[in-house]
Amino acid sequence: MANKVLKREEADSRYTWHLEDIYPTVEDWRAEYDKLSKLCDKMAGFKGRVCESADTLLEVFKLCDEIEFLHERVYCYSHQLYDQDTTNAQSQALAGEAETLSVKLSENTSFIEPEILAVSEDTIRKYIEECEGLKLYEKKLEYITREKAHTLTVEMEAMMASAGDVLRCPKKTFGMFNNADIKLGTIKDENGEEVAVTHGRYGKLLESNDRRVRQDAFKAMYTAFKGFENTLAANYEAEVKGDIFRAKARKFDSSMESYLFGGNIPTSVYNNLIEAVHEGLPLMHRYVKLRKKALGLDELHMYDVYASMVSDYKVDIPYEDAKKMVKEGLAPLGKDYIEILDKGFNGGWIDVYENEGKRSGAYSWGPNGTHPYVLLNHQDSLDSVFTLAHEMGHAIHSYKSDNAQPYTYAGYRIFVAEVASTCNEALLNFHLINNTSDKKEKAYLINHFLEAFKGTVYRQTMFAEFEKIAHEMAESGKTLTASALNEVYYNLNLQYFGPDMCVDKDIEIEWARIPHFYTPFYVYQYATGFSAAMAIAQMILKEGQPAVDRYMKFLSSGGSDYPIELLKIAGVDMSKPDAVKMGLQVFEGLLDEMETLLA
Repeated sequence: MANKVLKREEADSRYTWHLEDIYPTVEDWRAEYDKLSKLCDKMAGFKGRVCESADTLLEVFKLCDEIEFLHERVYCYSHQLYDQDTTNAQSQALAGEAETLSVKLSENTSFIEPEILAVSEDTIRKYIEECEGLKLYEKKLEYITREKAHTLTVEMEAMMASAGDVLRCPKKTFGMFNNADIKLGTIKDENGEEVAVTHGRYGKLLESNDRRVRQDAFKAMYTAFKGFENTLAANYEAEVKGDIFRAKARKFDSSMESYLFGGNIPTSVYNNLIEAVHEGLPLMHRYVKLRKKALGLDELHMYDVYASMVSDYKVDIPYEDAKKMVKEGLAPLGKDYIEILDKGFNGGWIDVYENEGKRSGAYSWGPNGTHPYVLLNHQDSLDSVFTLAHEMGHAIHSYKSDNAQPYTYAGYRIFVAEVASTCNEALLNFHLINNTSDKKEKAYLINHFLEAFKGTVYRQTMFAEFEKIAHEMAESGKTLTASALNEVYYNLNLQYFGPDMCVDKDIEIEWARIPHFYTPFYVYQYATGFSAAMAIAQMILKEGQPAVDRYMKFLSSGGSDYPIELLKIAGVDMSKPDAVKMGLQVFEGLLDEMETLLA
């Protein structure tokens, strides 16, 4: 691990993304920004006229598509410039301008849905019958119609749109604090050399075979966040209260319902996930017991959760080797898929390494009409290999949907987004485990697969339960103080990790560093997506081409239907808990094998 984190201008251009594929220069961005602003003004001219005729409605929809297409480009470019170096003043300014224009866009389009909902369904059907161009938007009109009970008057919708900038403040504040301001200090690595603790390095430090390094990194992280716990609790409470405000304003029974409604996901799916995982907690506790035994510890602490149970097996995987491994693991998806993967690897889609000020974590994002982009913070670890596979799953899902669907249906809901990414991880896991005869390597790989289950099914469900409890507390009038949030989070750790885990007090503040809590009711989809992906991956490996064909059709479907219906194309019904339970059965089988290998 290199001790020095490079400045952005020192980064090797071979491993940085090509944002110039969106705009060659900031001046080009500025020109399109101005064009978008004028189109927003043009849209305002349709206020009060959206449904005066079929032709006018079609004109509005076409203009909406043009505005949203340009907005994707303007918004993505500015925010990805910011993400590659959050300390850059120009990038901060551009991202801020894009946020401001987003509010204007919301305000100048906020009247469209209320006006459509103000006319009868018979009138809408008549318009579709008499105007051929409107047939493309028939499904979109269906999506809008189901929003009727939760759509406000034109004036109120405009007010809600104006409030958007304020309601986004907690997320923006956390992002600035987490990416640019907080300092996590330094520790001594395995060789006794000073190394800065960063978000990007933290995971690898916790994987160290040196327990002192793990403990020091753990202490450094949570000591830093503990010092701001009251500020972070107040900021998170502002996020939650904003969620409650939105839900009440739109006549939803709860914040959870409001966030799941857009994808037509019943709240029972969320609650069924938590219940199914609770039923599977004995397996998690069995895993913790095995980990304690494998590490030879009298007490297993929270900083011991990521160290390999195969302590005498070491692997460092440079990025170029990671690409090769991912390509081999995804071969069952077929030649066409691999060709797109190569295009992403070699076409400036990916920003690979950490640099000063770079946003932590990883994501895939990018505007329709260019190509997807992937942000990484590669650390030469097995985890980073799987992160590459995961994010390229997102990227290729977007690439296929963008190329197969008309713009208005190209985007897909987050409920299905995690399936494409996690299916890649599952295929890579099965490939690596099934293609080694070395007991140590097999145990190391199974350890990683078990970690994926623990981190994606158990951990993300625990996060989802924390969000549920926090929102229910606020909805019942309770104040989300640091001590209250700490208590909830600590008790969840006790429940999920079980009696063989020594749950360190420091872990109570972990909630304060989870960025996804500022994208409410999102993380449960990692667990549901992982479960669906397990099912799909096994179909692909057992059935071959028929399952691949179904899956490719799913990847190309964008947002042309509701998420649960789209997953049925791939052969999975997520309205039932069966897929989650099946995933836990795979976890149990891997646990059986690991116990045998480590006996």
